[in-house]
Amino acid sequence: MIDRPQALLFDVQGTATDFHATITRACTRILGARYPEQDWPGFVNDWRAAYFDRTRANNASDTWISVASVYRAALDDLLDRRRLDLDPAARHELASQWKFLDPWPDAVPGLTRLRTRYTLATLSNADVDAVVSITRHCDFPWHAVFAAEMAGAFKPDPRAYRMAAGYLGLEPSRIMMVASHKYDIRAAAELGFRTAFIARPLEFGDPALADAEFSDEFDINARDFLDLADQLGC
Repeated sequence: MIDRPQALLFDVQGTATDFHATITRACTRILGARYPEQDWPGFVNDWRAAYFDRTRANNASDTWISVASVYRAALDDLLDRRRLDLDPAARHELASQWKFLDPWPDAVPGLTRLRTRYTLATLSNADVDAVVSITRHCDFPWHAVFAAEMAGAFKPDPRAYRMAAGYLGLEPSRIMMVASHKYDIRAAAELGFRTAFIARPLEFGDPALADAEFSDEFDINARDFLDLADQLGC
């Protein structure tokens, strides 16, 4: 058993929520009847990849951009490149689905156990209003919501992690960053945070596309939030 932290910070998109299945269903519902041959799971992964590219590029800029605008611009580009016709209202509806991501089945029961012993908070690259919306949609039992928007920098920029630690009033060594993305927890570890890797082999729909291998570099490797609760004594 490791020396227990006082607080756990959770990534939201991918770690706590199944964005791939949620957005694939939305694409199928909104566009599938008109374009039944389209590879919607692949479309969603391209959309997500464009989000990563744009947020990484923004950290080199002095101008903040909202994640909502990133997802909408990436969607417009994808639709145009694939010659898929969708009116502005439907584009807005589809882009807004990132605010209503469904939880992984283990997420709420695992968090419910963990909150009995630890302070739970988010540290997401999603906009604050999106994290609040997702939290309400999933009924996640966080004690606090932090997002990169509050730091003016997207993870893995150190400013995002330092912002959360500052609001929690804790040294990084008393906080554990929990994520299914290794770049995220590696960046946190460089600042002295504890780390927990959550394996999400279906994050991108196909296990071949996800890095779900455990690694000794992390303090905890867990199959899901219930396994994390077991390992943290909850």
